[in-house]
Amino acid sequence: MGLYGLLIQLEQSQQVLRELKKGIDELAQSIKAEDLKLEVETIEEHVNEPDFWSDTNKAQTILKHLNSRKRTLDNYLSLKKNFEDVVSLTEMAIADEEESMVSEIIFELNSVKQAYEQQRIEILLSGEYDGNNAILSIHPGAGGTEAQDWAEMLYRMYSMYAVRKGFKLKVLDYLDGDEAGLKSVTVLIEGVNAYGYLKGENGVHRLVRISPFDSSGRRHTSFASVEVLPEFNDEIAIEIKEEDLKIDAHRSSGAGGQHVNKTDSAIRITHLSTGIVVGCQTERSQVQNKETAMRMLKSKLLEIKERENFDKIEDIKGIKLNIEWGSQIRSYVFMPYTLVKDNRTDYETGNITAVMDGELEEFINAYLRHNCNI
Repeated sequence: MGLYGLLIQLEQSQQVLRELKKGIDELAQSIKAEDLKLEVETIEEHVNEPDFWSDTNKAQTILKHLNSRKRTLDNYLSLKKNFEDVVSLTEMAIADEEESMVSEIIFELNSVKQAYEQQRIEILLSGEYDGNNAILSIHPGAGGTEAQDWAEMLYRMYSMYAVRKGFKLKVLDYLDGDEAGLKSVTVLIEGVNAYGYLKGENGVHRLVRISPFDSSGRRHTSFASVEVLPEFNDEIAIEIKEEDLKIDAHRSSGAGGQHVNKTDSAIRITHLSTGIVVGCQTERSQVQNKETAMRMLKSKLLEIKERENFDKIEDIKGIKLNIEWGSQIRSYVFMPYTLVKDNRTDYETGNITAVMDGELEEFINAYLRHNCNI
């Protein structure tokens, strides 16, 4: 490389480090690092008090909050230390004119940049329920088999995304399509910030392709809606009157395989005043399916109540979503070219295969940045 080339690369690294330092300093301000450290220490002292577990539910809530805050602090401190190590390494290489250290510096610098970008995104997940698990439902629009097949393609996409993120996915309800695909599916996606990451997927998704179900080989446009709700635990009190519920038991069906019990234990609950329908067929008993379905209903009602700024659940009179042209948040085009484009952020990619295989990170990150105007 030569001395001149060595110095050029190290100076470039120093410039990147200077820019990165500004970002890390802003990160510290965003999370209020010093205050956060004090908060974690205070909670840890409380956790060690003798009567901490006297109220189990309250204790678990505090521990969940502590783990979340501690994770944010630890990630920041680790980032700061790694950044300072790269700075020291770069200064040493310049002082000693050590060419052999350049590749190591570049590798470590890229690692710090990736960690910084990841933490920057995670800070955007500061909504009240962003840390919760997510309940994700998919429903095809009009169009019969073609739309039902598209709904199943989306189900596969989100399942693969969950695997990529290390999330746990549990099928709660699944209805087969008439000839192919599915009529509806609801899954629970469990993991840190699952709802925060997936909330931007809420909306109508549009597909353009040559339909495999059309013998004439014509191009079709299909729609499917994706609904994402935070899972609320039983700590949140919500009263639902029994007379407002219609509860039906039926035989489980669907392509859930071992996840779906082929018995008459499946439960479908209709909330009569709003028309909201939820169901569960994956638990081992009718009682368990009913409990899970009720949690789903509560999550749905609470999300609507807060999003629409209702004073109480009884104010919700019904919800409508048009699964059709003009209401889509994202388009997936297979023909005559390949393109996935988000209509809200304008982020797009031509690698539609990767997207359908669950590579949604760039779309999700673009939405989070757009939603926070950064």
